[in-house]
Amino acid sequence: MTGRPTPIIAVDGPAGAGKGTVARRLAAQFGYAYLDTGLLYRAVGMKVLLQGGDPSSADDAAPAAQQLTAADLDRDGLRSDEAAVAASKVAAIPAVRAALLDFQRAFAASPPDGSAGAVLDGRDIGTVICPDADLKIFLTASLDVRVARRLEELRQRGLPAIHTEVLHDMQERDRRDATRSVAPLAAAKDAFVIDTSNLDRDAVFDRVLGLAGGIPGGGSEKDDR
Repeated sequence: MTGRPTPIIAVDGPAGAGKGTVARRLAAQFGYAYLDTGLLYRAVGMKVLLQGGDPSSADDAAPAAQQLTAADLDRDGLRSDEAAVAASKVAAIPAVRAALLDFQRAFAASPPDGSAGAVLDGRDIGTVICPDADLKIFLTASLDVRVARRLEELRQRGLPAIHTEVLHDMQERDRRDATRSVAPLAAAKDAFVIDTSNLDRDAVFDRVLGLAGGIPGGGSEKDDR
């Protein structure tokens, strides 16, 4: 505990590790506001594409990040593979990360709708965005498991699910996450690292919930699974 008025939970990890599912359930459990920070990068990436730009170009991506609006976060297609690839590219640009930093920190410090706390998931929440978060979780899983999860997600959405394409895409995203010059993907030194490869969603959530017991609101019983 940090003594901060607004408790913050940081959930980080690579694509397909299950961080979004856990973060959303934690927010519902505690009555906290939830921010999928990856959605910000997807919105920037799609904004660049719609403007005819190159998501890998700082000249195209930085202005898009600086001009991001709430309407951009409601744009159709942000959950598409195209948006995911574009997000991974713009996220490697320091100027983009800098432009989105204040937005994320402001959300954590003053959650919307009078929420008692905030849950943020992403790649650098515990290391850069909220280094003093009350609880830091880093979820990981083997590449094979993460690819299988992504394929199943695509099938459930009625979208093409080609193993070689998903594997290549995830390998490239992992590479960019690990090698970018600013805020590369890494677990914070004080994060709880959980390998979800052999755990189902409920098992992962129960484990994280047990770690969150000391956070204000942790005693709430709002989970309706």
